[in-house]
Amino acid sequence: MTDTILDEAAVAAAWDRNADIWTQEVRSGLDLYRELYTFPAFLDFMPPIAGKRVIDLGCGEGSNTRRFARLGGVMTGIDLSSGMIRRAREQEKDEPLGIVYEIASFGDLAPFADGAFDAALSTMALMDGPDLSASMQAASRVLKLGGALCFSVLHPCFITPAIAWLADEAGGHLGLRVGQYFEREPFVEHWRFSRRDGGEQKTGAPKFEVPRFPRTLSDYINAVSEAGFRIVRIEEPRPSEEMARKHDWLKRWYRHAPLVLFILAVKAPASE
Repeated sequence: MTDTILDEAAVAAAWDRNADIWTQEVRSGLDLYRELYTFPAFLDFMPPIAGKRVIDLGCGEGSNTRRFARLGGVMTGIDLSSGMIRRAREQEKDEPLGIVYEIASFGDLAPFADGAFDAALSTMALMDGPDLSASMQAASRVLKLGGALCFSVLHPCFITPAIAWLADEAGGHLGLRVGQYFEREPFVEHWRFSRRDGGEQKTGAPKFEVPRFPRTLSDYINAVSEAGFRIVRIEEPRPSEEMARKHDWLKRWYRHAPLVLFILAVKAPASE
């Protein structure tokens, strides 16, 4: 439980506070889960975007948006945090890729017209917004008919409020404990990027303050379907076997459970 009302204003304020250190560490390559596991898998999963008008929902400081632009997407990035958008715009000014960044909520996408985009992408952001159903409805509105929605979130079946790794006496991972799966009470999580390039623990860095909104798998599937999308593909990616051999902290996700869930859907005609 939390005494703070975790609405969009609270989410924006938290990410404004995170913006400086988050931008510095992400652009220094310290988000190793993203660099080695989740983002390469997402690139393999997502549809082609070259020449398409694409909106990045919850773009943060723009690192992934810029990668999408280099794949040929005509990119618009949106985020609630003015601090994150300011840093994204600064980078675009220094290295122009034709990206437009706007301070906006993916819960309504108010600045954008109906059918304005060919595709909507979102990487590890939608689980951190308070109204998933509204976000899916907004994405459907701004996509043209047949437009693709493709997103990644923390896997709701495994990243639960009572998650814990089970270990043997030698510290080897035996499995993953999950609990409170049906808990939907928002909370604030405090964490840091804890790995350096060699995989060793990093201590002493400031922690990020991240509002979380727990949901079930059916919450995600139903919100997508009820917004007029037809689900094309779902994936629960594993780290590669090579990465699991090199990094023990990835081996546990290779052996026991997926960290993330990917969903690809298309905006269907009303009759479907």
